[in-house]
Amino acid sequence: MKKPVLAITMGDPAGIGPEVTVKALQYRDLWDKCIPIVVGDAYVLEDALRFSGFNRTIRSIGKPEEAVGEPGTIECVDLHALAPEKYQYGQVSAACGEAAFQYVVKAIEYAQAGRVAGVVTAPINKEALHLAGHYYSGHTEIFADYTHTPHYAMLLMSGKLRVIHCTTHVSMRKACDLITRERVGEVIGLADQAMRMMGLEHYTIGVAGLNAHCSENGLFGTEEAEAISPAIQDAKERGIPVEGPIPPDTVFVKALAGQYDIVVAMYHDQGHIPLKVVGFQLDAATGRFTSMSGINTTIGLPILRTSVDHGTAFDKAGKNLANEASMVEALQLAAQMAPYYQKKE
Repeated sequence: MKKPVLAITMGDPAGIGPEVTVKALQYRDLWDKCIPIVVGDAYVLEDALRFSGFNRTIRSIGKPEEAVGEPGTIECVDLHALAPEKYQYGQVSAACGEAAFQYVVKAIEYAQAGRVAGVVTAPINKEALHLAGHYYSGHTEIFADYTHTPHYAMLLMSGKLRVIHCTTHVSMRKACDLITRERVGEVIGLADQAMRMMGLEHYTIGVAGLNAHCSENGLFGTEEAEAISPAIQDAKERGIPVEGPIPPDTVFVKALAGQYDIVVAMYHDQGHIPLKVVGFQLDAATGRFTSMSGINTTIGLPILRTSVDHGTAFDKAGKNLANEASMVEALQLAAQMAPYYQKKE
């Protein structure tokens, strides 16, 4: 198959999205796997190149079909969504929230029409998004809404560790209410789909419990007995290779050891914390991340979407402090998964 065209949404212009985008596109091997185009505002990318110290050319294009894919030239579908005087690095604003939202919506439109093979997203700021009148809790929900997808889940990856979530951006109290037999079974099925999308033929899915020690036979809760265990049994009957529930404080250790290829986590921090402990490294002396390994992708969508696994980092924006590793990995994963979606077409 020909190299996939991947649309990169540059995220909130006041954050580190533009910076990690231009930094990631310095890696020559990415161009061997895909044709990357940026959906955003070209002058913001120009400024990111300036303070990052890279000598590259920004080429504005009107549509994805105009992309040439020449290494060294960053091609941008320039939406002119943000006036230069409307943004400042590190500042939350409705103008930036609106621009970031428009980048995402346009990229989804391209993907749905088959004009790009997938979308790779840089971080948006939820407060800015809400100030602009778009009341979503994150990219995942925007993609689900605009593609009319009722059943989906967030998958995070870093190195050997893969974690897919039953719940994400809700309160802990609500997350407990959302752990039902139906939802856990649905996410186990999405985990199975993700493994096949990555081309794995042999794999084992591990399912975390919700409560300490998986509730100790009901001493610390009933979710394992009432929802999680029945969902696992349902999945086994469908032929899915799954085990659990496994105590949350040991399941990730077992996954890193190779016992499980993917873990179904019950809530946001249960899955995010081990991923970031594995993938992120901070130099306390400088305050800079020496590693920001991690990828976010949404499973269950009709289109391909991967993302960095970090936020807008407003405190670092415009200072040439951002680490591009997560964006590089998100692009690599999108290029790897694109054939699965191309075959579906």
